[in-house]
Amino acid sequence: MGPHPAVAAIRLAARRALLDLVAEHARAGAPALLPATARATAQAVVPAPAAPAPLAATAPVGGHAGVLIGNARRHPSGLPRTPAAPGSPLVLVAVSGGADSMALATATAFEAPKLGLRVGAVTVDHGLQEGSAERAQQVAERLRALGLDPVEAVPVHVGRQGGPEAAARDARYAALDAAAERHRAIAVFLGHTRDDQAETVLLGLARGSGARSLAGMPGRKGRYRRPLLDLDRAATRQACAAQSIPVWDDPHNLDPAYTRARVRHEVLPVLEKHLGGGVVEALARTARLFRDDADALDQWAERAELELGRADPQDGARSLAVAGLAELPSAVRRRVLRRAALRTGAPAGDLFARHLESVDLLVTGWRGQGPLQLPGGVEVTRRCGNLVFRRRND
Repeated sequence: MGPHPAVAAIRLAARRALLDLVAEHARAGAPALLPATARATAQAVVPAPAAPAPLAATAPVGGHAGVLIGNARRHPSGLPRTPAAPGSPLVLVAVSGGADSMALATATAFEAPKLGLRVGAVTVDHGLQEGSAERAQQVAERLRALGLDPVEAVPVHVGRQGGPEAAARDARYAALDAAAERHRAIAVFLGHTRDDQAETVLLGLARGSGARSLAGMPGRKGRYRRPLLDLDRAATRQACAAQSIPVWDDPHNLDPAYTRARVRHEVLPVLEKHLGGGVVEALARTARLFRDDADALDQWAERAELELGRADPQDGARSLAVAGLAELPSAVRRRVLRRAALRTGAPAGDLFARHLESVDLLVTGWRGQGPLQLPGGVEVTRRCGNLVFRRRND
């Protein structure tokens, strides 16, 4: 008898992401990651599993009964474990202890050794709740019992810039980046699901941030991979329940003080009720379509920036030819302006549409207006047919 459909679906998603990593290394000329016996399997087309069955139970919270095998010689599936050789390429999984990340970590630990890859994990202690350090250590112990190695519980300091959610996210990614560098990991897997993608699209729509924001989270960006973006949150809970994997539900996910929690528990249910089922899937599909469009526009903008960029004759500052900018479609032109502002030092998180609209007027509605001040101390001036970007005090 095969695994539960939800377990099979998550393993397939993890395996596809791992095979992508193997292919990337092969294209880069790195030594083959796959053992000889697995290379043929890597080329095979893996059939899609059946749809997950309805969620029958929630995985228990705490305890190791029935699943967390102390010597880590067997996986929760009951199959013997054959670990990858020491020194094999390492994939890290970011694990909060919730169903999404625990299901992904378990599936990745099951699939990676077959492909000659090691799997470790990082759980980040944000220090925002009483007992968070102990909870992070418990999650780390569960992951070690599942055979992941190395496993770290990393405490971070969460600042205030950008609000509590943004500050926690910044601290978390800084910790994950540091762990990946420390362990020389080839990738970090994140447990975001289709539901998370739908929430991200709605948040972007509320901010009015444009196509790139509506494109949601990328399936891959730099070292980060999101294997579960095509699966819903219910599937991860089903998978954990089917394997008796203990999970922890973060109370912040229920706290209406957090914008994403309100979208999850108030906005999306209303949309599902009044617009019919399938809203989450439709929003995720919208993100994919916007991402294709945004990627194409970004490529166009990159080429245009190279063609129009020049050094200002007075001081060598970055500048762009106004005549060429004026010929571009506005969607491309504003991307070029944003790229120039970022390269000059404007922080991406503080550079908003209103800033770019003001810079755009230096091209399309110039009436002799003076320099514009952007976040990060960036100044934009129109001079001698060019837009000049410079950092103040440089």
